[in-house]
Amino acid sequence: MPPVYALALGSLAAALLGWPWGLLASPLAALLGRGRWAFLAGLGLVLASLLLHPNPYAGRYGQTVRLAGPYRSGFLYPSSGPIHPELFPRPAEGWLRLEGRIARPKRPQNPGGFDQAGWLRGQGVAAVLADARILARRPLPPTPRQRAARRLADGLPPEVAALAQAMVLGKRDRLGALATAFRRAGLAHLLALSGLHVGVLLGFMLLALYPLGRLRYPLALVALAGYLALAGPSPSLVRAGLMAAAGMALLFLGRGRLSAGPALALAASLQLILAPFALASLSFWLSYLAVLGLVVLLPPLVKALAGRPAAIRISGLAVAVTAAAQAPLVPLLLDRFHTLPLLAPLANLLAYPLVTVFLPLAFLKLAGLGWLAAPLAFFGHALIALARAFALGPALSWGSLGIAGYGLYFSALAAVALALWGRLSRVRAAGLVALAILLALLPRLFPVLEVWQLDVGEGHATLLRAPGGVEVLVDAGPAWAGPRVVAALLALGVDDLDLLVLTHPDRDHTGGALAVLETMPVGAVLASRTHPGDDAPLWRARLLGIKVLRVSYGDRLRLGPLAIGVWNPPPRVPANEDNAKSLVLRFGWRGRHVLVLGDLPRRLEDRLPDLSSEVLVASHHGAGNGTGPLVLAKTRPAAVLIGVGNNPFGHPAPSTLERIAESGALFYRTDRLGAVRVWLAP
Repeated sequence: MPPVYALALGSLAAALLGWPWGLLASPLAALLGRGRWAFLAGLGLVLASLLLHPNPYAGRYGQTVRLAGPYRSGFLYPSSGPIHPELFPRPAEGWLRLEGRIARPKRPQNPGGFDQAGWLRGQGVAAVLADARILARRPLPPTPRQRAARRLADGLPPEVAALAQAMVLGKRDRLGALATAFRRAGLAHLLALSGLHVGVLLGFMLLALYPLGRLRYPLALVALAGYLALAGPSPSLVRAGLMAAAGMALLFLGRGRLSAGPALALAASLQLILAPFALASLSFWLSYLAVLGLVVLLPPLVKALAGRPAAIRISGLAVAVTAAAQAPLVPLLLDRFHTLPLLAPLANLLAYPLVTVFLPLAFLKLAGLGWLAAPLAFFGHALIALARAFALGPALSWGSLGIAGYGLYFSALAAVALALWGRLSRVRAAGLVALAILLALLPRLFPVLEVWQLDVGEGHATLLRAPGGVEVLVDAGPAWAGPRVVAALLALGVDDLDLLVLTHPDRDHTGGALAVLETMPVGAVLASRTHPGDDAPLWRARLLGIKVLRVSYGDRLRLGPLAIGVWNPPPRVPANEDNAKSLVLRFGWRGRHVLVLGDLPRRLEDRLPDLSSEVLVASHHGAGNGTGPLVLAKTRPAAVLIGVGNNPFGHPAPSTLERIAESGALFYRTDRLGAVRVWLAP
């Protein structure tokens, strides 16, 4: 292997495995021939960087401390090291003295949940300051970046100003709904500081300094370093800057041009040596994979266009560039955002001409040419209109991908790349792609009933997924958890619900239903006959034209292969007992059953018949007056799921947990485990 690629491979292995586990990768050097020493060098340098930059808050988690320092972009920078204070709402930037508890960043509690730990790791931050409160504050003089942002925004309409600040300085705090529009249009990468920005800046500088000969290269690098200092070291911008610096250094020395492949490998090595934590950043992967796609896929595509008429070559090249850059990003975009805009290639073809004018105008305005505000506003409005138009286009919906999903996709893409380069016959490449697709579909050949107890804090939300694409959501947690439930559904690949069940009108069960109803298609809403007709979710469902089904004890329903039995409430229940009116539903599929008790009190549980069920969803978040010994004896569950969060009621009650353990069942509580997943095979 060429040494420059081996260096990058060693750096990547060390950053992935961390210290000291990266040492386990050292035997791989023997397989790399002449690149083995470069591999070991990359491995050793990144491990040394990790060792020399330990976590400054290790061993201090749980301590209450007072920290002071500059506060910028949501981070505090005390002398001990950067930390993320949990302050709501976020205060203005300045100098702050804070008191709080050092805590570990949180992992996602649900599929599709916010990975605070991963996000902070990508920023080089290892701790949060929980329960933070401000003891003192004072303003700080504006930073060069803040002054540049004001100069750039001066004279521009608010939306164009926000767009210019995002595209030139990486400040996205004012984008609001524009960020969503660009993402849904497949244009989100335009908002990231990347090679496009470096190319525009260097192109302008090299042209302006052309009379200076080779001296223009170091002078252009000085300008690039100034821009990096101004905009901040985002992974994609650092990658582009390192590649450009390596290329211009060779040109200055008269050694010729540096190929894109070695430049990319060298940039990755240097970036990981300087900042190994960058590997955890989504921006890092998007940037490097896009350029890798251009390096690997674009040359054979361009070669295939040779000899074509000029119009076909030009349009084909535009399509080839977009396809080559986007192809490696598909699994990452689907995994993180769960949608892939199908019109993104066309949107990019139309957007790039606008961007190539907008960015130079923005740079010139930043340099002090304020009279360019009018043309900059014109092209900014055009970009915004384009993004909003394509945001309404069709999109492919997908759930989160596991390691197997990534492996299958990139295996298929590698087969396509080898075929394009003539290293693999098209027939064999097609066969490998078909095999990857077949393996991806293989789990569908082994149907199961899947049960998810989602973490919605002190609330309840159970998702059941039956073969044939049947999706049923029982409750949606409190109102604040509605977006969390929607994110979990999208991450699981649920783009519509066959049935939304509202067990009873308590807001910790149905408050999040409004977010579900307003976000995704719902086939029908199921509620008891005692459920108030003016309850907000039922009212909203009718307004949206969704069918509302009313049921009570003894009713039976069927959704494809899924049978649903209703075991509470009876036709008459005292009006002042909301929990007594709670729906009790038993879901059955091929002899396997799931019983959901809602908030049913124990005195009514005891009246239930023998309802043997492998999975039991505990009553009332594990309260002491529910999930009694009699219902446990009648259901004989193997697993009991408890939806619970921080609460003042003592849920789940120790007595309930003892009863479940004595029954021989295992219990799983969402406050400690996050979302719980159970499979039931026929």
